[in-house]
Amino acid sequence: MSETPFDLLVIGAGPGGYVAAIRAAQLGLKVACVEKAPALGGTCLRVGCIPSKALLESSERYHEATQGLAQHGVKVSGVELDLSTMLARKDKVVTTLTRGVAGLFKKNKVTRFEGHASFQAPGEVTVTDAEGAVQTVHAKRVLIATGSSVTPLPGVELDGDRIGTSTEALSYPSVPEHLVIIGAGVIGLELGSVWARLGAKVTVLEYLDRIMGGMDAELAKTAQKIFTRQGLTFRLGVKVTGATVDGDRCVVTYEGGEPLACDRVLLAIGRRPNTENLGLERLGLSVDKRGCIPVNAHFETSVPGVFAIGDVIAGPMLAHKAEEEGIACVEHMVTGYGHVNYDAIPSVVYTHPEIASVGKSEEELKAAGIPFKKGSFPFIANGRARALEQTDGLVKILAHPETDRVLAVHIIGPRAGDLIAEAAVAIEFGASAEDIARSSHAHPTLAEAVKEAALAVDGRALHI
Repeated sequence: MSETPFDLLVIGAGPGGYVAAIRAAQLGLKVACVEKAPALGGTCLRVGCIPSKALLESSERYHEATQGLAQHGVKVSGVELDLSTMLARKDKVVTTLTRGVAGLFKKNKVTRFEGHASFQAPGEVTVTDAEGAVQTVHAKRVLIATGSSVTPLPGVELDGDRIGTSTEALSYPSVPEHLVIIGAGVIGLELGSVWARLGAKVTVLEYLDRIMGGMDAELAKTAQKIFTRQGLTFRLGVKVTGATVDGDRCVVTYEGGEPLACDRVLLAIGRRPNTENLGLERLGLSVDKRGCIPVNAHFETSVPGVFAIGDVIAGPMLAHKAEEEGIACVEHMVTGYGHVNYDAIPSVVYTHPEIASVGKSEEELKAAGIPFKKGSFPFIANGRARALEQTDGLVKILAHPETDRVLAVHIIGPRAGDLIAEAAVAIEFGASAEDIARSSHAHPTLAEAVKEAALAVDGRALHI
């Protein structure tokens, strides 16, 4: 049992949880954090964002060496894939960063408890470790930041090997001959891109009639054309009814079509909040139909002193969204101030080219009855993109027709994930398209495409 109550106990050491713990400690609180996994960092760092980006980078370099360098006058021969080294590098990146989080906890004097947390009462949490030993921790406030896990699909029999989730897809021991992906969302497309570059045949089955549901439709349509050219096969409007292992092969069934035979299946239809087995019922705390915990504007639940952030509450399941919520939550606890502008939270798909958005899509603005004017600019007309030989895609800016205030920016193209930062800052500060258009952008850079799109909002793009 903890000798004296902590000011704050954070349950979960993912991006939202560990950042909240560190910020609370910086603000002078006595902080503890419970994490059941031996390594800190949560799904994002251990088996999500970071390892997938490591593989995306490595696979892109391999693909460039085998197929993209000749046009630059660089002739190579004898290029071979060393998958074990590629996977080892990915693991090293993860290990280095998880150790870094542990170092930050030590530096900021955050007490770490390893085990599964369960509420016994408000401010009283038991922690059960892997050996079954139980200890009780008391805290004045408790912050739930337990993240999310893969959403299952009836009929799809996960075996942790041939039929698995993103966790298994990060560590296939060999390149699949044929990988079937169930779900054309961010995770499926990123990991599908990895294995397609390394030589796999990739078939993507999607229930909706389009890929990347929820994303701006123009970007999604453009992305599908590009990914199809890259070798991915899409079957849309497909309802998968089952996936089973048959020896060293898999069989995927779906309505209205012949069964698909493959050697690996990746289930990637989305994620659901980790709100089970936390003892929430002992607090009288219920979740909504999606499993999310309702909170107020300051992330406090209906139980005083119990807070929640990140994937366990409503909103997009993004690591940086959880971070911002964690910071806002603990800053409000201490200072009385803390706010997250959800209109200024970007999202990125790390395919090639990258896809990035901030603000609402055209479809969302129309549904909300918000008028807008649009300006777009293609990367094929950008000098830096030409020099990089990466001309697919465009930048699109949506602004209010009366005030010119930037409502949204959508980018598909080279390094879109970096370019979107300017747009997020513009929205955060209430900038107009004119503000972006009249700001000097270095030449030649990809960012000039953002400036040109802003000029195009007023019908005065210069280079097209």
